[in-house]
Amino acid sequence: MFSAVSLSLLFAAFILAAAVIAVLGSMMTRLADRLADATGLGEALMGAIFLGGCTSVSGIVTSVSAAYKGFPELAVSNAIGGIAAQTVFLAIADIFYRKANLEHAAASLPNIMQGALLISLLALCVLGISGPQTSLLAVHPLSLVLVAGYVLGMRQVSVVRSDPMWRPRKTQETRVDQAEGESMTKARMVKIWTVFMALAFVVGICGYMVAEMGIAISQRLGLSQTLVGGLLTAVVTSLPELVTSIASVRQGALTLAVGGIIGGNCFDVLFVAFSDAAYQSDSIYQALGDRQTFMIALTALLTGILLLGLIRREKYGIINIGFESFLIIVFYVSMFAFLQT
Repeated sequence: MFSAVSLSLLFAAFILAAAVIAVLGSMMTRLADRLADATGLGEALMGAIFLGGCTSVSGIVTSVSAAYKGFPELAVSNAIGGIAAQTVFLAIADIFYRKANLEHAAASLPNIMQGALLISLLALCVLGISGPQTSLLAVHPLSLVLVAGYVLGMRQVSVVRSDPMWRPRKTQETRVDQAEGESMTKARMVKIWTVFMALAFVVGICGYMVAEMGIAISQRLGLSQTLVGGLLTAVVTSLPELVTSIASVRQGALTLAVGGIIGGNCFDVLFVAFSDAAYQSDSIYQALGDRQTFMIALTALLTGILLLGLIRREKYGIINIGFESFLIIVFYVSMFAFLQT
């Protein structure tokens, strides 16, 4: 598609698509916060299912189109790299909340449950890469398990939200997810849902353009699919999560911010299953190697550190950022630098 476009124009279009994704992602956040209260879903579930899922549209399109065109490493690296980047974005959002560390103020059982679910789903991906290579109609059975595991896991998150067996101890800095009681007519709610889904559709188109341009850039510059997918397209398609997490924190919707990232990350693991279905040459797991396994392990490590922060709940850290958030940034930067050596 972009074979005749100059490299400078290609980069300019890439940046433009990134800007559109970022702006529309910010608009989606404000709508999601209102819908969380109006529907009674709560910020954690609204962030995980709708905000996290819809802001992931660009990433889905990127991974699936890359897999369909025969770039399996780019597809999976984009999926897993996006999860790692979004976890770092949450650590960055911690800087913008000055009252206390984000892990302390936004601690909730649904978010902790989603973190555990995310690590479990990532472990399934490792099993698919390192285990026996088999497929059913060119799709690995573990891809089906990924989808089923996500659905069942989110069902459990919904259960613990409505009937928790324990709660984090409430402190002066804790921000509890409580509906603000916004009354909304049915017509008004339909209008907001329509705008929300329209924004998601445009973000999806931009995601497709990012995938096409990412492939073109990697071929022009001779860059590896892992580098382009894990850093370039992953970060760009994850820009809505950066914008929405910072916007949510500044609006005081802390549970929406954390739930949107962790829950969205759980959904993003499904990119691997979707890419497996789109890949034309048998199961996509057979085309993956040590670099993708390394990225999955790094992403699980970052998620584990975030979980430790949500459980330990340090009130104040260093330079207005929690110790766990600091570790997440350090591990992400150092491990990706090591991956490219």
